[in-house]
Amino acid sequence: ADCAILIIAAGTGEFEAGISKDGQTREHALLAFTLGVRQLIVAINKMDTTKWSEDRFNEIIKETSNFIKKVGYNPKAVAFVPISGWHGDNMLEEST
Repeated sequence: ADCAILIIAAGTGEFEAGISKDGQTREHALLAFTLGVRQLIVAINKMDTTKWSEDRFNEIIKETSNFIKKVGYNPKAVAFVPISGWHGDNMLEEST
């Protein structure tokens, strides 16, 4: 694959569990890089549950960037997209 989309849950506790030492978010990012996927998009899902909090979004970007940099990705080249799968926001069309 040329590109991977890493879906991260923005919900309180969900993000923290995924990014923890044994979390699946870490595992999936490492696996993608190990398999040769050099382009990464991070979709931050369930932003509706945070009332589209910009602070929460930026917190997740910061934490995720720190980790993916250690894996081998350049965080400046990674697109971070806030989405809501439940409502379809930013999935096929830009959210309004």
